[in-house]
Amino acid sequence: MAESSISVAQGQFNCSICLDLLKDPVTLNCGHSYCKSCITGCWDQDDQKGVYSCPQCRQIFTPRPVLGKNTMLVKVEDNPRKRKIQAAQLDHCYGELGDVECDVCTGEKNKAIKSCLVCLNSYCQNHFECHEELHPGKRHKVTDVAGQLQKMICTKHDKLKEIFCRADQCCICYLCMLDEHKNHDTVSAGAERTEKQTQLGEIQRKFQKRIQERKKELEELRETVDTYKRSAQTAVEDSERIFTELIRSIERRRSEVTRLIRDQEKTEVSRAEEQLKRLEQEIEDLRRRDIELEQLSHTDNHIHFLQSFQSLSVSPGSTDSPSIIFSSRLSFDDVGKSVSDLREKLEHFCREEMEKIHSKAKYIEIIPTPELKTRDEFLQYFFQFTVDSNTVHKNLHLSKGDRVITYTDTDQPYPDHPDRFDTLQQVLCRESVCGRSYWEVEWSGRVEITVSYKSISRKGHDDDDDDDEDKNEDHEEDDTNYDTCEFGRNDQSWCLFCSDSSYSFWHHNKGIKLPEVSSSSRIGVYVDHGAGTLSFYSVSDTMTLIHRVHTTFTQPLYPGFEIFDDSILKLCEISKY
Repeated sequence: MAESSISVAQGQFNCSICLDLLKDPVTLNCGHSYCKSCITGCWDQDDQKGVYSCPQCRQIFTPRPVLGKNTMLVKVEDNPRKRKIQAAQLDHCYGELGDVECDVCTGEKNKAIKSCLVCLNSYCQNHFECHEELHPGKRHKVTDVAGQLQKMICTKHDKLKEIFCRADQCCICYLCMLDEHKNHDTVSAGAERTEKQTQLGEIQRKFQKRIQERKKELEELRETVDTYKRSAQTAVEDSERIFTELIRSIERRRSEVTRLIRDQEKTEVSRAEEQLKRLEQEIEDLRRRDIELEQLSHTDNHIHFLQSFQSLSVSPGSTDSPSIIFSSRLSFDDVGKSVSDLREKLEHFCREEMEKIHSKAKYIEIIPTPELKTRDEFLQYFFQFTVDSNTVHKNLHLSKGDRVITYTDTDQPYPDHPDRFDTLQQVLCRESVCGRSYWEVEWSGRVEITVSYKSISRKGHDDDDDDDEDKNEDHEEDDTNYDTCEFGRNDQSWCLFCSDSSYSFWHHNKGIKLPEVSSSSRIGVYVDHGAGTLSFYSVSDTMTLIHRVHTTFTQPLYPGFEIFDDSILKLCEISKY
């Protein structure tokens, strides 16, 4: 009786949060009603504020009201819900987007469940039963529902395609096999399906592996972007704090630095977000293709399988997409340091410091230039360095345009110069490393190949020099008995020691013995000053990495060499470049 007296619209019993029929309805003091779970979830988000409001009228409640069930709405909403459930059950058999529809239904078509390869029709449950009754004695060939049935019929002979031609990679009928496909390698569709099924599994495994790889890269890239943003934000905040302490003439520089950081952040984050979108899209495409392949693997329809296999087995994305390499240069601390230096300097010195800020900020990248692999790629950055004759030790002889350095017992008649190494057989080049640079040397005997700051000491003690023997040892202990001017024995230089028996790397008086590499006598050196990367390669038919260093270079770098007794080193010329 109560149910029949209620004549309001069904929409009156919908929750304004979830837009569905009220479930476990509760009514607030303002008169508005909600699902208990909806309003509870909404208010849980306001717990920190301690203020709760109605999502419709915004009336505020403090403290949080205790929710009580509206028993009248419970009775009223029961009937609409039942009707909705019944309607959903009736609609269940109707075809949805992507389903194959029944070819016999008129009006709103039901979803097809079977296809007849003789009638070339697809049928819903009711019409399929009618089809079976019409052909009780003569069974038609029926398969699971398949779309585009016409593609399963030979357009030339109007016969069912049951043969696969391996020569032409297509499905044909038996008359085609006797005609234009005569003498071709043909098999039944089922046999070809069996072979392709094995390939499908392998393709699926490759796709799944790529999905996992891309998901890992996606997560790493997200973390990298967050780190980059935090560092950029910290740099901006530090810059703002320091600039407020500067005099008015420095204020003009503050906005320039802030803009520099923000522009770099925007540029790099934009690049990274493009990669994020690409990775997300690739993962989604691969997942969708994997689902399609999984569905295809279970179909009983050989023709449908073979016709779909070719397109589905092709990767939706680029199979040679390079893996993402994440930069180790994600901090703007160097920018902040340079800004701090500005505070202590006068106006006329600002321009020089701004150049430092700009040069450091532009190399802070989320995704750096892809790693070089082939010699041709390295040679793009080749630079022909020349020896600085003012630095060469008196026991080193220069020849062939100062490109060949040879140890000699005879003192060479070099004039005195403050830049000359006086106790160690060392020499520096005249030019500094700019940005990315690459050069090659050939050696024999025992040599050191180094990069050094120009500020390295040139004067050492006169004790017998046996340090080259020490560099054959695998140790990282400090040794106080060394020259501060010796390559690798200070914080001013990084050097690779080479001999016929071993390689070792030295910096700040700490040595690392390196594993054996190829016997090539040519060494390639690659420096990315901004990225803080120093790499040594053994050069032959391939580039074999000997050792790589990731650090922060605070001054210009100069190539240098130390030549021990009975040894020789040559700076290589690359005429092509």
